[in-house]
Amino acid sequence: MKKATRIISRLLKIGTLLSTIALVLSVLVQIYARFFTDTAPSWTEEASRLFFIYAICFAAGPAYKQRYFVSLDLITGRLNEKGNLWLETFVTSLVFLLFLVVAIFSISYIRLGHIEKSPSLGFNMSTGFASILLMSVSVCFFSFMNISRLIKKLQ
Repeated sequence: MKKATRIISRLLKIGTLLSTIALVLSVLVQIYARFFTDTAPSWTEEASRLFFIYAICFAAGPAYKQRYFVSLDLITGRLNEKGNLWLETFVTSLVFLLFLVVAIFSISYIRLGHIEKSPSLGFNMSTGFASILLMSVSVCFFSFMNISRLIKKLQ
């Protein structure tokens, strides 16, 4: 399972890096066009938005895995080690369930995007909507791995 986690983490990091580079390049094209040409291409705004969304969605799973999200220690500071493990298991289970629900409902959202086209780029909007599924599945995966780790510690 560690090998699968490493591979998935690496793929998500590569996706984050590529999306961020594409975002920067599309913004640079927009900046260049505004300063040095008569008209700026209309597709750069939409492309930048899509690349930004994908950069965030690719990064959500690894960020969750590495605990980069904000957490409050108001309650955990008052609990003993066993209580903290139970609380973390409960909260992580809620995160898993929340993102599982989001993943399930994102499938119908993606289906709705098949009939809609993006205005500037002309691609199927389900391409953009799929980012929600990507994010929710990756957070589900890493929260499940964390739950497994926590349950082993509780035993």
